[in-house]
Amino acid sequence: MSASKSAPARPSGRKPDEMRPVVLEVAGVSKYAEGACLAQFGDTHVLCLASVENRVPPWLRNRNMGWVTVEYGMLPRATNDRQRREAVFGKQTGRTQEIQRLIGRSLRAVVDLPALGERQIVIDCDVLQADGSTRTTAITGAWVALYQAVGGLRERGLIKTDIIRDHVAAVSCGIYRGQPVLDLDYAEDSMADADGNFVMTGAGGWVEIQSTAEKAVFSDAQFATLLQLAHKGMADLIALQKQAIG
Repeated sequence: MSASKSAPARPSGRKPDEMRPVVLEVAGVSKYAEGACLAQFGDTHVLCLASVENRVPPWLRNRNMGWVTVEYGMLPRATNDRQRREAVFGKQTGRTQEIQRLIGRSLRAVVDLPALGERQIVIDCDVLQADGSTRTTAITGAWVALYQAVGGLRERGLIKTDIIRDHVAAVSCGIYRGQPVLDLDYAEDSMADADGNFVMTGAGGWVEIQSTAEKAVFSDAQFATLLQLAHKGMADLIALQKQAIG
């Protein structure tokens, strides 16, 4: 999909179907974590660390299956102005809870939980710097960290099969100044007519779609274009994940 001559300019100068530079860094990211990825979508940077625990939540005990869960947070100066840590208030915001649940659902969609055994993998997603699309950046990087953690379990003989069925990644798409665009940065997200987050497997199955009219409703045709943009972005992200895990 190419930009038309009449298409309004994006703040970054990108074409409508062009993503920001994406980096999924794994080497030297963490000394201790069983899996690690520093995911960068342009100026949005999310550190994703996977930890293996030999326990499961109480409601899963003696059920012969494992669990994958996520904790998400933003550093105080991840944005222009310092935000107080949620620990200061003694509870997470609704936004934080919603995002970490989305990431967890996305990862569990491609994991054979019974084959994991009675253990839990916790993915910590910490936003170091935010410039839009933090949740899609986190999902894409968290899968890489999860893959590494599961690989370590297989190397140690603690699991016998490849319990990760497929890749999973996510990308944002929205309508900016009437133009459907791929991978919104903050300047676009804050002014978007509509925006959405698209989570997809490597095989092309949708895990979740969150799409909202912010300033104007959108049509079937516009939504179909957003789906096309998401497919294009996802192909690039899956290729980068494959490079990251070697």
